[in-house]
Amino acid sequence: MSHLDPYGGEPRGWDRPDRPTALPWPEPDVEPAPWDRRPVPDRYAEPRGLTRPPADPYPEAYRGQPYDERPAGRNGHRDPDDYPTAQLEPVRPDREPEPGPDPEPPRGRRPRGRRRASADRPPTQPSRAGRNLPAAIAVGLGLGVGAILLPLFLYRPAFLVVVAAAVGVGVWEMARAVRRSGAHPPLVPLIAGGVLTVGLAWFAGPDALSLGLLVTVLGTMVWRLGDGPGGYQRDLTAATLIAVYVPFLGGFAALLAAVPDDGHLRVLVTLVAVVLSDTGGYAAGVAFGKHPMAPTISPKKSWEGFAGSVTAAALGSALLLWLLLDVAPWWGALFGLAVSVAAVLGDLAESMIKRDLGIKDMSNLLPGHGGLMDRLDSILFALPTAYLLLVVVAPVAG
Repeated sequence: MSHLDPYGGEPRGWDRPDRPTALPWPEPDVEPAPWDRRPVPDRYAEPRGLTRPPADPYPEAYRGQPYDERPAGRNGHRDPDDYPTAQLEPVRPDREPEPGPDPEPPRGRRPRGRRRASADRPPTQPSRAGRNLPAAIAVGLGLGVGAILLPLFLYRPAFLVVVAAAVGVGVWEMARAVRRSGAHPPLVPLIAGGVLTVGLAWFAGPDALSLGLLVTVLGTMVWRLGDGPGGYQRDLTAATLIAVYVPFLGGFAALLAAVPDDGHLRVLVTLVAVVLSDTGGYAAGVAFGKHPMAPTISPKKSWEGFAGSVTAAALGSALLLWLLLDVAPWWGALFGLAVSVAAVLGDLAESMIKRDLGIKDMSNLLPGHGGLMDRLDSILFALPTAYLLLVVVAPVAG
């Protein structure tokens, strides 16, 4: 290739006019500038980008010696780049780095083992049934012995006070829970009407129980008028549900206990059947539960647990009714079977209400149980079933 003569003269190479101007160029539309107009790079200009800082590249042992007296490198020259790196001092930190915080574990699946306690998960893990079993047993025994058996066998009118108090607390929990759905049932007429319903059932029988429910609903309607028309139908629907669910069904406990001769025994066999149903269902569900009974309502209930509930209640009631009320064992087994089915349905009904409201427990009054309604759910459905069956299999004399 010929180059341009910087001292003038005839142009040589590809800048001669007799050569074609088109070049084998990747982009033919762009004409390259002639050689005489192209910028010549300045070799003495300051280089761009990162530059090497000036430093003495020789080892520390040869600093201060004249350049000629320093030993030659690998290639026989005194080029600093020829010195082997083994002669250089290794770079070490002046001090050991201070220990910092432990690195965070990578996010993903947590390794198997005990779960770490947090605000939402207490350090003591509940059982497979979702309860703190020691607290549940202690609270259950305390309520069963102190609040039910002692008043029922020592002074029966005191049991009426216990039933009225339980109804009042249950109404309060239900009214508090349904507010999550936007309903605001009036609390005062519901509690007053619930206590009145229980008292009427104790003193006047089944007809007065229905009258007490009617008075409660009418009193709620009148009381709610003072809050205006906004949400009236919604609040009244919630109030009617509470009045039927808690005071009306709870009033059957007063009907059972009000029987003159063996009222306390009727209440006892009913409660024992419910306890046997819950205990048998819990034991069978934990040991053999594999097939969910109602996964969208209560995922922990299984058909194996239901079979355990029915079996335990039937066997225990057959023996208990035969000993206490002189009822034939097959009638006692039927009684236990019906009470167990009603108890399970009551538990599922309250679970459906809680799932619809988006809550786990009605309240936190009872450790290991949640709210009082979480313990009364199965009993409330079992009470009218037991009352009706005992009227048939063990009629009241006279």
